Amino acid sequence: MEEILSTQTIVVLLVVVATLVAIIGRRIRLPYTVSLVLVGLLISIKRPLDVEITPELIMSIFVPLLLFEAAFHVDFRMLRENLTSIIVLAVPGVILVTMLVGGIVYLGTGLALGVTFVFGALIAATDPVAVVALFRTLGVPHRLAVAVEGESLFNDGTAIVVFQIALVAALSGVFNPLTGIFDFFRIAVGGMVIGLALGWLVAQLISRVDDSLIVTTLTTLLAYGAYLSAEQFHVSGVLAVVVAGLVSGNVGLAGASPTTKIMLFNLWEYLAFLANSLVFLLIGLSVDLPQLWENRLAIGVAVLAVLASRAVVVYGISWFGKRRFQMPVEWQHVLFWGGLRGAISLAMALSLPLALPHREMLQSMTFGVVLFTLLIQGTTIKALLQRLGLTERPQHQIEREVRLGRLVATQAGLRELERLHHDGLLTAEIWAGMRNSYIQDQKLLVKEMNQLFLDHAELEREMVLKARQEALRAEHVALSDALRRGLISGHVNEKLTTDIDHRLEALDIILASVQNGHAAQEEG
Repeated sequence: MEEILSTQTIVVLLVVVATLVAIIGRRIRLPYTVSLVLVGLLISIKRPLDVEITPELIMSIFVPLLLFEAAFHVDFRMLRENLTSIIVLAVPGVILVTMLVGGIVYLGTGLALGVTFVFGALIAATDPVAVVALFRTLGVPHRLAVAVEGESLFNDGTAIVVFQIALVAALSGVFNPLTGIFDFFRIAVGGMVIGLALGWLVAQLISRVDDSLIVTTLTTLLAYGAYLSAEQFHVSGVLAVVVAGLVSGNVGLAGASPTTKIMLFNLWEYLAFLANSLVFLLIGLSVDLPQLWENRLAIGVAVLAVLASRAVVVYGISWFGKRRFQMPVEWQHVLFWGGLRGAISLAMALSLPLALPHREMLQSMTFGVVLFTLLIQGTTIKALLQRLGLTERPQHQIEREVRLGRLVATQAGLRELERLHHDGLLTAEIWAGMRNSYIQDQKLLVKEMNQLFLDHAELEREMVLKARQEALRAEHVALSDALRRGLISGHVNEKLTTDIDHRLEALDIILASVQNGHAAQEEG
């Protein structure tokens, strides 16, 4: 009983500290994750707490919450626009980082190549929590934020799979490439299949159950259930959570009521805040500064290896794939410097078996890299964004977003009123009065939007291109539905969808050139 009370006391104290740090960090405009690490370091120096951070604590408790919340809020349509670059960075990119970091650390420290590849795999996953939070505050282009967050969602799972394969090879001294490739696809695809199945099942329940409490419970069960189910089958629990979050967030919420959506978003935003706060505070509390100092040279080599490999992957892959996907150079700079490391890397480092040679050194190198990325890169990314001009937007673009947001909200409110009237919950008199008010607001907003387009023709051109994209996506969905109902054959569906995909790719290129042209005009 005393042990339980002691644990509860520590948890409450940690939450209190995290809350105070978040309040102070907001006032001094420092990323709260960085502030939490600094406070944790200060507490550990002044008065160390008896707190042990374990891989099970991170992977089983915190990671499902963090990954599900991030995936649940991602719009799959936006993700699709960046899907090629995300997959390239998250799969070949992670493998390339593993090899580059392993090779550089091998040359710089003299550790065995198998051991350095293990370190390369565990440090390959990015954790841009501080960066994404800053993006939302500063109003960075949404597509860039999706690219950064999307890469992190998928490279977590890839890095863990590569880490498991590298660890087995390091302990056994034998690596069979064919076996490694087979294990990689088995673990990765198996996790995604489980996540897809469970996510689709819960999405169907969400769309049919109009009870916000039951729906929030279902999503919580899905986050942990997807992870635990995948781990039971020895496949990727991380990828299962990501796919389950994407499916339930994009399919299930389509039929949910506004009240349920608000409650879900608020709940998961709170859970993510709480989990992130505790994780980064525990990182600071768990750092052994004397041990870091003893391994300072190895940590320096590791930091250089991580930065060099990140530069090769971001700039190299972007250069090779420039015909396939468009990514402005400014975005590449942000992707490079925003490649922070965090909870996933620490969890893998802490899970290293005692039999692995130089285990303590690898753990110190991991903590050192995480601290460097959080304290140096995390605190300077804002200055980089401002220098690149990614936080400064013309006033007419902001006005367009304000009017468009109000128009979207007005139309949603009007649809909800129509539903209430149709269900008999609003009398005809009340319905008519409220409907007229909404319609007047709608007409005024449309008039203001039209005037804005007359004053700034480039805004209208960009909106036309985006509307065309939405229309083509609707055509894509309609063809899939026609195939499912047996109205068209698979051959015809493939031919027509291929044509739509080509037109979407062409529109992506045109839209990117238009947006780059706007940026060039503003700089000029």
